[in-house]
Amino acid sequence: MVNTSCNNSQQKEQGADKDETAYKEGSFGYDVNFLKQHDSIIVLQTDGENARVIVSPKYQAKVFTSTAAGNDGVSFGWVNYKAFTGKQDAHMNAYGGENRLWLGPEGGKFSLYFKPGSEMVFDNWKTPAPIDTEGWNVTDKSNSQVSLQKAMKLTNYKGTELDLLLDRTIKILDRQQINNNIGVSLDTSVKVVGYETLNVLTNKGTVEWTEATGMPCMWLLDMFKPTPATVIVIPFKNAAGQPFDKVATTNYFGQIPADRLKHTDEILYFKADGKSRGKLGVLPGKAKPVAGSYDAQSKILTITIFDVAPEGKYLNQEWNTAKPSFSGDAVNAYNDGPLEDGTQMGPFYEIESVSPAAFLKPNQTLTHKHSVYHFTGREQGLDVISKKMFGVSLEDIKKAF
Repeated sequence: MVNTSCNNSQQKEQGADKDETAYKEGSFGYDVNFLKQHDSIIVLQTDGENARVIVSPKYQAKVFTSTAAGNDGVSFGWVNYKAFTGKQDAHMNAYGGENRLWLGPEGGKFSLYFKPGSEMVFDNWKTPAPIDTEGWNVTDKSNSQVSLQKAMKLTNYKGTELDLLLDRTIKILDRQQINNNIGVSLDTSVKVVGYETLNVLTNKGTVEWTEATGMPCMWLLDMFKPTPATVIVIPFKNAAGQPFDKVATTNYFGQIPADRLKHTDEILYFKADGKSRGKLGVLPGKAKPVAGSYDAQSKILTITIFDVAPEGKYLNQEWNTAKPSFSGDAVNAYNDGPLEDGTQMGPFYEIESVSPAAFLKPNQTLTHKHSVYHFTGREQGLDVISKKMFGVSLEDIKKAF
């Protein structure tokens, strides 16, 4: 049931307090006004704080963007304004959004993005409509939290029809909750917005999902704005003496150049300037439940925290059927860049987490939690957070490239 008293206060809050032209592009108020033209957006907030989060029922329950400083504050998510007008794309409609829920695998024997028997090439690739263009239903809502749901029937590459239900709850966190979650008492100079997403996949069919039928997984993707000084940071379990290919996959779209990817025995640094297309992934046995980025130009520290199952089976998502089906990554990162023809969707960069494969009997569920935090302020205050969450200082991150 939807709380109507909360609806009224939500509607008042969603109206930006200035004329649309008074907000500069890049501000949260600008994005509120833009998105209100296309969707009945939901703006989450906590009492007495300036943090805000925009959630979209129409656009697949995604978090479009957030801010730590009200309508005049920086809007942290990447919104692809040009995607909202004109004809829908036949392959994928990239509206943007700093946290969206997709299903995998993208490629492989159990792919949800290619029709059975089709060649795995771009012309045949299609994002399933329930996670691309269709709206979701709001099942519950308050000022600080919203729950949404989508039932869907999908056929995988093996020809199995998957009858499933996705439930998703997004909750904005207050400052004290954030302090507790990260184990740091934030410096008063630091502004923050943080939210958690709880994502639940249910097998609504009559057949168990096994290696014979295939099965989906949940895939959380965060799209952010790049700068020349942005670096993705991914800690992993100590791999001293081991080849790096036992830790990470670094050649999804061709090998990432050495001047864009650095690593120690425990930390991976990936340049996120939106100027060179590349994707990497960390294997589940080496993945830690945290990743993020630091933008030294804007002094924005972003932390994502998510579930990892070290012994879980993770689906391979590459566009081929030759690789073992359960050789996939638990954590991914992507830097956008121009395609061969010079066109570019972004620029943006992504930090992603994936659930294990959903080996579910009828009516069983799989849950995957993924949280996002943005911190801004003096580097002295941000450095404490970086050392706690990544195990490295801001200076270490800035010196990586």
